[in-house]
Amino acid sequence: MTAAVFFGCAFIAFGPALALYIFTIATESLRVIFLIAGAFFWLVSLLFSSLVWFVARAIADSRDGPIQKYLLIFGVLVSVFIQELFRFAYYKLLKKASEGLKSVSPGDTAPSMQLLAYAFMTLVIILLHVFWGIVFFDGCEKKNWYILLIVLLTHLLVSAQTFISPHYGINLVSAYIIMVFMGIWAFFVAGGSCRTLKLCLLCQDKDFLLYSHRSR
Repeated sequence: MTAAVFFGCAFIAFGPALALYIFTIATESLRVIFLIAGAFFWLVSLLFSSLVWFVARAIADSRDGPIQKYLLIFGVLVSVFIQELFRFAYYKLLKKASEGLKSVSPGDTAPSMQLLAYAFMTLVIILLHVFWGIVFFDGCEKKNWYILLIVLLTHLLVSAQTFISPHYGINLVSAYIIMVFMGIWAFFVAGGSCRTLKLCLLCQDKDFLLYSHRSR
């Protein structure tokens, strides 16, 4: 039973992201470079967030319980701001390096239910970061700072929901609603349309079929 729970939660959390990587990134060396660069920027932002958290904990180490709770909330909010700041820095780096890269390559809950909820939440966070990145870069390209603000606010909202973690239903439903909204937005930003979606689902998109045939 333990192995079934482990593999089930692992595939729920990382399966779609792994499939997305295999079919859209692994076949292109340039996209792999982008992925590694994005992961590096995220890790650096996590390092800075941890540093801020460590300093804040050291300052408020002798304080009472409520201070520690507010300190946790502060740490999450600062972490979100730092992540979005590094996402913007990553975008700027890609813009400057794009020409060079083109020249290189064209309540009491049962433990199993708790783990299942964590797996579904991990899945939505992974997909949200993909959609946030697409929408965020589009906002930077168009210099529409309201889009960046929406990305920041939705990121804050999803992160703030972790403070009511015992209420898994509320967390997951609201997070998945945001994910669907951002996914649709990212789909149209990336050049998709209802017509192309219909052609793709019905296997009538000649360009898509030709690309798939060549890949084989």
